[in-house]
Amino acid sequence: MARKTEKEFIARKNILRKSTEIRGVVIRGYDFDKGINYEEIIKSYSSTGAQASNLGKAIEIINEMVREKAFIFLGYTSSMVSSGLREIFRWLVKHKKINIVVTTAGGVEEDIIKCLGNFYLGDFRASGAELREKGINRIGNIYAANNRYIEFEEFFQPILKELYDKQKQTGKIISASELVWKLGEKINDEKSICYWAWKNKIKIYCPAITDGAIGDNVYFFKSKNPEFKIDVAEDIKEINDSTIGLKKSGVIILGSGIVKHHILNANMFRNGADYAVYINEAEEHDASDAGALPEEAISWGKILPNAKYVKVFGDATIIFPLIVAQTFANP
Repeated sequence: MARKTEKEFIARKNILRKSTEIRGVVIRGYDFDKGINYEEIIKSYSSTGAQASNLGKAIEIINEMVREKAFIFLGYTSSMVSSGLREIFRWLVKHKKINIVVTTAGGVEEDIIKCLGNFYLGDFRASGAELREKGINRIGNIYAANNRYIEFEEFFQPILKELYDKQKQTGKIISASELVWKLGEKINDEKSICYWAWKNKIKIYCPAITDGAIGDNVYFFKSKNPEFKIDVAEDIKEINDSTIGLKKSGVIILGSGIVKHHILNANMFRNGADYAVYINEAEEHDASDAGALPEEAISWGKILPNAKYVKVFGDATIIFPLIVAQTFANP
């Protein structure tokens, strides 16, 4: 046998370095020789690695939230209500699976608008100019005809008039969350998230209430009625107070932006949430809260240092139905 050269000896020493033995979860995917069992397929995600294992961890954390009877904050952005996730959010609120919702103005108005007419599947690559000519608004690959927003104005303006008349009579200014309940009461449609929130007295907080079509309508109404007001100060007190003294607090945040920060900031008032699940695709390189990982929230006191948490990088329209199937909807 030829004698090893010095270079070969060094190379082998570096490449074939002995390691310590590893203990833990063995990486293994689903075996289709066992047939098709969707529940077992989802369970196999925990040992698959990459984001599949983060999804498995999210399911474990949410199941613990439920077992420990944690007070659960659910946050989602408006595009998720534009999508079919709306029906899942409605189910969660209808069956009182969560305690507080935080969303954007679009997350409120599009729930109501969908009671007035449908959105349709479109194309991510459709011509914006052609859609504009036809009066069709595009939300990703979802089409929302502008007629829906005209119908929303016809529905909403009389409600603003009623609220303004009451404000003049009593001096009481309606809060944003009370306005959302009023929309749910007036739409009186069991397909609506807002309807079930009003029915079950689950608050939907909307810190950006004057954005979107709601904001457009408030603009038109206030232009004629300068004294009309919406109280946002009452809502910030309510949501911050809601966290203080909780035995266990859990947050489930789909997407990012103001929805993500609003929930986490409220939990700072109890020194942090006990459980946190993020689902979004944002990165943290620009130092924005949108992509910030749970560790950053721990530094602010928004999540407890000993909390159970995970961020799943991915599209909530794919991920969240799987999570609900294995948690809230799993008997």
